[in-house]
Amino acid sequence: MNQIQLIALLIFIITYTGIIFTRLPWINIDRPSAAFFGAVAMIVFGVLPFDTAIAAIDFNTIALLLGMMIIITTLQLDGFFSFITRKTVLLTHSKTGLLTIIVFVTGIGSAFLVNDAVVLMLTPIIIALCRNLKLNPMPYLMAEILSTNVGSAMTITGNPQNMLIGMTSQIPYGTFLILLAPISILGMFAIILIIKWLYRTEFIKDKQLLISELPEKGNLKSMRISVPVFFLVIILFFFGHIIGFSISLIALAGASVILIFGKIKPSRIIKEIDWVLLLFFACLFIVVQGIEKAGLLENLRTYSTWTNDLSGITSLHGIGLAASQIVSNVPFTIAMIPLLHSSATDLTWLTLASASTLAGNATIIGAVANLIVIESAAKAGIVITFKSFLKIGLVTTAITFVISITILYLWNLAGIL
Repeated sequence: MNQIQLIALLIFIITYTGIIFTRLPWINIDRPSAAFFGAVAMIVFGVLPFDTAIAAIDFNTIALLLGMMIIITTLQLDGFFSFITRKTVLLTHSKTGLLTIIVFVTGIGSAFLVNDAVVLMLTPIIIALCRNLKLNPMPYLMAEILSTNVGSAMTITGNPQNMLIGMTSQIPYGTFLILLAPISILGMFAIILIIKWLYRTEFIKDKQLLISELPEKGNLKSMRISVPVFFLVIILFFFGHIIGFSISLIALAGASVILIFGKIKPSRIIKEIDWVLLLFFACLFIVVQGIEKAGLLENLRTYSTWTNDLSGITSLHGIGLAASQIVSNVPFTIAMIPLLHSSATDLTWLTLASASTLAGNATIIGAVANLIVIESAAKAGIVITFKSFLKIGLVTTAITFVISITILYLWNLAGIL
């Protein structure tokens, strides 16, 4: 190992240590600052020239994420999420009905609206509903967490790691959805059964629910612009490869239309964008490019040619499960993409998308969406412990992994992948 390789390896280890242990003694560090340090260090210590570091950033993914953030933030400020919740809650008449609605609204919403944003909006609403109905919020919050990860697995825009995979693999949006939707839909049905089984004492008396308070109505006048634009963007995602537009460009175009013609002040929307997340992504791209440029991935590529059989699909799920609990699923995916790029098939990419996303349900730190719900619940005095989460998370992950491996292997046997 030469000097540059040693420096690159040390920077990578320090960066990912900061990502894993977000609270270290004597150091003011969190995940974005760890990634930022790693990116700057790769340039300062000569692993990457500045121009090469900038070129390493996948601006297609950054653009897609930014476009979706603007659209989702506008929908949030317009009250779209509260409006949908109000309409769907009126359909429920029992605990099981409420659980089913939460699972499918969260899951389907996460597929098209990015899961982190969905849980950020829905968690306070779910807590308020449970308190209004005098229900234990734990089963419903756990159902929200599990379903946001499972539901987001089915589309390129469901979560950040799928955006990365979608941009790299160039799999059409519709194809991605059709092939992974069965996993997500079956997974959501499984979540309902798992929650009812593990919290069976809560559902023994599936009483009639009398809802006296509902979320506030949305701003219908404002939504006349934002909602049609959102649905148009989703429709164009399916036809982007036909009309010659990338989904990142479609998302940016939709965002620009909303900013210009929407009723919310653009400055207010822009202030709500998670710029730190975009910086985190950009820096991780540079860090991974640094170890690749130094030649540290060459030996690993020898062992990363995945076979399109049951063994290959299962092993990638296993690696995804283990690694996602250490560094979370987004950093894991960014690190895996250059390893798989030269030998990956569509089956490999879809397996990585499904495995990394479903693995996020195993532990509290498996996915950012988990932490968002848990922190939001804690502010309302509801504590979700690591142990209580682990019991439900591992069962759900095991069952959804079986579903994922089975369906992906069947697609392979049928010659679809």
